[in-house]
Amino acid sequence: MKHIFKQGTNGKTIILLHGTGGNEHDLIEIGDFIDPEANLLGIRGNVLENGLPRFFKRLSFGVFDEDNLIEETHHLQEFIDESIAKYKLDPEKMSAIGYSNGANILASLLLFHPNMIKKAMCLHAMVPIRNIEVKRHLNTKVLLTLGIEDEIVNPNEVFELKEMFEIRDIKVDLFETPYCHQITKMELNHLKKWYNNN
Repeated sequence: MKHIFKQGTNGKTIILLHGTGGNEHDLIEIGDFIDPEANLLGIRGNVLENGLPRFFKRLSFGVFDEDNLIEETHHLQEFIDESIAKYKLDPEKMSAIGYSNGANILASLLLFHPNMIKKAMCLHAMVPIRNIEVKRHLNTKVLLTLGIEDEIVNPNEVFELKEMFEIRDIKVDLFETPYCHQITKMELNHLKKWYNNN
């Protein structure tokens, strides 16, 4: 997968997963803000939709191609494993931030591959897939954020995803803003605080 790796100094790694139309560089600045001393691994999605990079296909707006979602989730898992070996990363010190489409595949990664990412921040995520086997987690923590006025993600989707995580023994924190689908300064400040406290 196309990616950018920025070497850090504290042994921690943050994986960065962009939204639709973004690329591997999009969240680097956010990663630097959250932890300026961490390794940063920005990854570009494998799929193009009308020329715009995504992490998996969709059949229509808000309707995901589940077969492709599963396939690309496993590709992401394999790429992360390869990156751990290539860049000599500590898998016990890995976090991830996903925004929108990137948050959806991050949620899928948590559902299909428990305990791979111990600390995940899913910004404006939807439920990626339902009717999936319940696999238990050990010491996984997730922050979900949502905008009350989000025109893309219904808040009920985020509440449902929270429940899906919790029945898998994931500790979930939820942060709401009064805004829309964009990432706000309020949100970023909360992300940094949550990251430092967990």
